[in-house]
Amino acid sequence: MTAYATIADLEARFPSELTLLAADETTGLRDDVRIGHALSDSSIEIRAILAARYSAAELAALDAGSLEVLRVYCADMTLYRVALSFARSSEAIKERYDQAVKRLEAIAAGKGALSTTGGTSGGPAGGEQLPNDVGQNEVVVVGPERVFTRERLGRI
Repeated sequence: MTAYATIADLEARFPSELTLLAADETTGLRDDVRIGHALSDSSIEIRAILAARYSAAELAALDAGSLEVLRVYCADMTLYRVALSFARSSEAIKERYDQAVKRLEAIAAGKGALSTTGGTSGGPAGGEQLPNDVGQNEVVVVGPERVFTRERLGRI
């Protein structure tokens, strides 16, 4: 599984913060290995939160807009993990992390949605496939064939 954000995304979003937070204690240089581990851990956490609503196949088939949303959340979560790793956390960084987790949990609870390239989004977690023409907020009831029909009982 790939990460939802890259070091380049973090550099673009937090150029000075990343350098200050991820500076190695002995050399003073940015430690990209630890940043990479934080990116991986954040992506794993995102998948774990969204697994309540999305299957692994759906998460692998997310469209560009949904991936951009996850990139933002992953960047905030990664920055927090980097700050913790180097013991340089602040209240603002923790608040951004908490908000990202809260938004992801809301998506997993159905208060938001991610869309896939296949046209469906947020299907059942049990792996059932819904027809492609069913909208996100429509109810689909699937049940066994009726046992007692007029044809089977005869005319009354």
